[in-house]
Amino acid sequence: MNRIFSGIQPTGMLHLGNYLGAIRNWARLQDDYKCIYCMVDLHAITLWQDPKELRAATREVTAGLMAAGVDPKKNILFNQSQNPDHVTLAWIFNCVARLGWLNRMTQFKEKAGKQRENASAGLYVYPNLMAADILAYKATHVPVGEDQKQHLELTRDIAQKFNHDYGVEYFPVTEPLIFGGATRVMSLRDGNNKMSKSDASDFSRINLTDGPDAIAQKIRRAKTDLEPLPSELEGLEGRPEAENLIGIYAALRDIERDAALLLVGGWQHFEFKRELTELAISVLGPIGSEMQRLMGDTTYIDSVLNDGAVSARELSAPVLREVFDIVGFVRTKRD
Repeated sequence: MNRIFSGIQPTGMLHLGNYLGAIRNWARLQDDYKCIYCMVDLHAITLWQDPKELRAATREVTAGLMAAGVDPKKNILFNQSQNPDHVTLAWIFNCVARLGWLNRMTQFKEKAGKQRENASAGLYVYPNLMAADILAYKATHVPVGEDQKQHLELTRDIAQKFNHDYGVEYFPVTEPLIFGGATRVMSLRDGNNKMSKSDASDFSRINLTDGPDAIAQKIRRAKTDLEPLPSELEGLEGRPEAENLIGIYAALRDIERDAALLLVGGWQHFEFKRELTELAISVLGPIGSEMQRLMGDTTYIDSVLNDGAVSARELSAPVLREVFDIVGFVRTKRD
């Protein structure tokens, strides 16, 4: 069976964009693939994190995945730092990847900004650790959003160069799984910017823990223009806020945007927002309630993470042993 790996940073506040762009798809993949889903806490600390908040966020994100339908009995769920094989393989990949490849990574440029000289070395080699996350399990597929496609290309480059350098056909050239129109959900306050947990305004996003009143208030206050909704996709051009809300509506109904416009084309925004609110509450309400219930049982969450880490290590340990042999490291303990 093909094997999937994907990770999510445990920095708290899972929101609608995380759900529609990734988590919902993860739940749908679990019957057709062997899936490994990871709270990437090692990636998170490339930017400083408060230790107490990081622990809480790791558990919160785990609860969010399970509440959204990612079954720990069907999938491996764990936090990255519990499997040191990721870090070990990442060092080997640090010696395989080229500086020129890392210099082209746009996400480092965006995160480091004008403070590049003060950025952590971890942020710079972040993509090599991401490659190790994937290839430690010889994953064949990775579900990615548009903003992660470049990192997956680097993973493919590293796999091919490792294979070439050592004259082996060992690591797979991992294929991306890119889903449809809901992969990029935009801010409710600015349709030109991606929905983000780092946005200063809580009204820019719908959090998975938001209750019905909060969801209704945020959709009611979402930025729109003055024109009625069009009946065809061409009518959304130059209207980023309308396009975003239609995209959210279509994704929540699990239909294409053109089909959504056949249903609501010609509507004024106030009546469309009422319809969108009811839909969002019906879909997200049960997830939020279950997430809150799970967050009240940290012992259970920790047991899921522990069991997942054991299973993950069982898969990655043989890979690391073989990589050590390929590279030429002496192993005195043969297990």
